[in-house]
Amino acid sequence: MGESLTCDVVIVGAGMVGAACALYAARAGLDVTVVDRGPVASGTTGAGEGNLLVSDKEPGPELDLALHSLHLWRELAEELGDLVEYEPKGGVVVATTPESLTALEALASAQRARGVRAVGVPSGQLRELEPYLAPGLAGAVHYPQDAQVMPALAAAHVLRASGARLLTGRTVGEVLRGPAGAVRGVRTDRGTVHAPAVVNAAGVWGGELAALAGVFLPVLPRRGFVLVTEPLPPRVRHKVYAAGYVADVAGDSTALRTSPVVEGTAAGPLLIGAGRERVGFDRSLSLPALRALAAGAIRLFPFLTGVRALRTYAGFRPYLPDHLPAIGPDPRAPGLYHACGHEGAGIGLATGTGHLIARALTGAEAALDPAPFRPDRFPPPGAGPARPARVRGEAR
Repeated sequence: MGESLTCDVVIVGAGMVGAACALYAARAGLDVTVVDRGPVASGTTGAGEGNLLVSDKEPGPELDLALHSLHLWRELAEELGDLVEYEPKGGVVVATTPESLTALEALASAQRARGVRAVGVPSGQLRELEPYLAPGLAGAVHYPQDAQVMPALAAAHVLRASGARLLTGRTVGEVLRGPAGAVRGVRTDRGTVHAPAVVNAAGVWGGELAALAGVFLPVLPRRGFVLVTEPLPPRVRHKVYAAGYVADVAGDSTALRTSPVVEGTAAGPLLIGAGRERVGFDRSLSLPALRALAAGAIRLFPFLTGVRALRTYAGFRPYLPDHLPAIGPDPRAPGLYHACGHEGAGIGLATGTGHLIARALTGAEAALDPAPFRPDRFPPPGAGPARPARVRGEAR
């Protein structure tokens, strides 16, 4: 039968989002248990780059959540900064053509109106920010608020700071429901955790967990690869990426989409992305994707031609059709809360998400409007037409 535990809230998922939910729920006075079928950060978190970004967010609810999350990350950095390799390095978004620079500057102007610091950089001043950038680029925008953490370390240390009970190696097979349909906890292959609240922080498996509770949430995986170079002296000062990355993030194509993203790490290797493709949970090595990543990085930084890539790894971003995460209580299953579907922004948005979940759990007022993230906004198959897909930053 296994063990039987009772607590105030059980969080399913020990990635960065689950860790942040645990931290803020515990600090709100709740007794928290975190359950995961693998070790901490064994899913999307462990395959991420640790980005804390506002630069890639169009004005709208996701940008508001990102700004709130950055504020909370800075607070955590005072407590855990060195432990999680927090680096307020800033981001540089590069335009390769005059046309892309015009679009980038228009985006930056709209972002400034929502509180983002975005500084235009003329072509002739680019090498003052990044000395090794390719010549002939049209210009860029510098985003000083962008930052980075080491994601697996961040999840582990935030969980430790929460003081939550951690149960790894336990697969959830059932979400328990009471006579009136209210959630009553979860049953795992190694015992039962009884709780009046269950938080779905299961990442790319969030749709499966929702289904166990009898509700529909269309979380899909989007595969991506990261190339890791040999250790290098510091040469890339910021997170640097091409302006086309923003469109790729917001796109719905199932085909491979790549745009160059290059950044350094505290340990020396460079991380090179970013590709997106919807291929289910296929982890097969994709040579076309890796070649495209390498070629794009060399276009930004020609010195990379002579640098070795030591390894690559794949991960799956938890994708929802309208490019917004599902955060908050699910009225279809009282006591069920969702915190998933962040796609590639889960590390950066984790703190704000955890804060929203804790406020919802305790009935406290939220720091921002949670309505755009409501989990029941997707009609189940056969229930009628879904809302048209929208640009991910579009105001609702």
